[in-house]
Amino acid sequence: DPVYEDMLSESRKMITNEKIDAYNEAAVRILNSSSRNSKAKVKVFSVSKLIAQETIMKSADGLHLPESSRDTNAMILMNVYCNKIMKPIDGSCCQPQPPLTLIQKIAFCFFTLSIFGYLIISLIHRNNYRKNKSCTDLESGEEKKPAISTPNVSTLEMLLHCFCKLGLIMTYFYLCDRANLFMKENKFYTHSSFFIPIVYILVLGVFYTENTKETKVLNREQTDEWKGWMQLVILIYHISGASTFLPVYMHIRVLVAAYLFQTGYGHFSYFWIKGDFGVYRVCQVLFRLNFLVVVLCIVMDRPYQFYYFVPLVTVWFMVIYATLAVWPQIVQKKANGNCLWHFGLLLKLICLLTCIYFLSYSQGAFEKIFSFWPLSKCFELNGNVYEWWFRWKLDRYVVFHGMLFAFIYLALQKHQMISEGKGDPLFSNRVSNVLLFISIVSFLTYSVWASSCKNKTECNELHPSVSVVQILAFILIRNIPGYVRSVYSSFFAWFGKISLELFICQYHIWLAADTKGILVLIPGYPMFNVLVSTFIFVCVAHEISQITNDLAQIVVPKDNSTLLKRLLCIAGFFSGLHFFSAMQDQSRH
Repeated sequence: DPVYEDMLSESRKMITNEKIDAYNEAAVRILNSSSRNSKAKVKVFSVSKLIAQETIMKSADGLHLPESSRDTNAMILMNVYCNKIMKPIDGSCCQPQPPLTLIQKIAFCFFTLSIFGYLIISLIHRNNYRKNKSCTDLESGEEKKPAISTPNVSTLEMLLHCFCKLGLIMTYFYLCDRANLFMKENKFYTHSSFFIPIVYILVLGVFYTENTKETKVLNREQTDEWKGWMQLVILIYHISGASTFLPVYMHIRVLVAAYLFQTGYGHFSYFWIKGDFGVYRVCQVLFRLNFLVVVLCIVMDRPYQFYYFVPLVTVWFMVIYATLAVWPQIVQKKANGNCLWHFGLLLKLICLLTCIYFLSYSQGAFEKIFSFWPLSKCFELNGNVYEWWFRWKLDRYVVFHGMLFAFIYLALQKHQMISEGKGDPLFSNRVSNVLLFISIVSFLTYSVWASSCKNKTECNELHPSVSVVQILAFILIRNIPGYVRSVYSSFFAWFGKISLELFICQYHIWLAADTKGILVLIPGYPMFNVLVSTFIFVCVAHEISQITNDLAQIVVPKDNSTLLKRLLCIAGFFSGLHFFSAMQDQSRH
């Protein structure tokens, strides 16, 4: 290793780095001179020299290296020889690129064919369009009107266009988090790395304030705004590694619970008011929730449960649907004719709460239910359903709270017990002021309790029962004053419309190593790297949202007979997926 010549004693002044380099070159040349086989040549640990050049200045005598260099050398040696065998999730160094699975190869071929198919069809349509364009009449000198003003886009062309864009996006996903093309870096939490970006986006959100189209409680603009700022806070939480700071962790748990609260509130309100329990509605919701995750499971070779939030909202949607659709179907129109139907609905909700309570305290029963095929294929992670049990149990009551809140709110609205006019407080001035005071105190009380948490396990046990306190407090604070209810932030609402895509895409193209690290597109410039990767990440999430909406209109038609045929095709697709997955597992064993 090199020496620090300025610190050498007089008796060691003859040791120079120039001579050391010459000796090293001679040693390597002699060691490898008798070996004609390139594989048998001696591999020199040359990185040791680079480490020594950085650490020798900390040496006590200029000759002997400090212990930090030995530790770094040992770490690199272990990475070189151990990572390719142990394959740690947080180690991007020295691991061979995982081979493509059979399903990934089929997906690659499918997207490639879609790209070529779209190019061929678009060229044919463009040529036909040019032939029908306006041309000059040579005799009259007048310009004829075109037979077709715009090129017609067929369903097949739109479908191929969506898959073409999706194929390019999935290629980017694979290169970012599976191909070892880009570097990854670890997360290091500091208070400033979390709170400064939070303040920045809050200021931006306030600057983009607009009037709402309607002034109802939890109107569409308001819920989009709510989803948007929560998603941005969660993204900052993930990239800053703030999960190590317990008070922040507990508040983020409330944000995740608030998403599920909105799931209960939104779907209950729809079924209660519309009374639409048709297959079309169910398929539309399931497709929009699961399309991106299914594609990522195929392309990135990850289990469905890995993207835990989507299975969570999917199961809760089906629970809400089953609760309201099962006989007797009780909807608002029927309940208005007879108040006894309201008690019938409350009875259904009590039965749902009882089931939730039973499963939350019976892990064995829960695991038996989700260990049956084909549910086990969806909810197992690392060979068991414990992760799914943990995620479900963590927010087990909040969807029920959202359904109950929707029922109470819609009942109050129906009996005109609340005022939702523009600028009007929700209740009378006295009641509004009392509720507002209680809400602020409750909100702050929860924050104080969460900040005083000492043990994550104990706090997680209490979280399912108390998270609704801060959620309801926020809703009342946001909606009781009429002037606050009448405005929203279009900045946050824009992000709220793509919140699901942002949550899922972050796994691979913003974070890295399956959320354990941070993607590095531009090494050496951390701030510039975050800006560039964030810009690409948001654009990709927005584009995927558009693709999902377009495909939902094509794949899930309103006609029941056509929809049934599509469902059979989808069932065949998943059967084929299961078949190839089974073949793949057999080949591995």
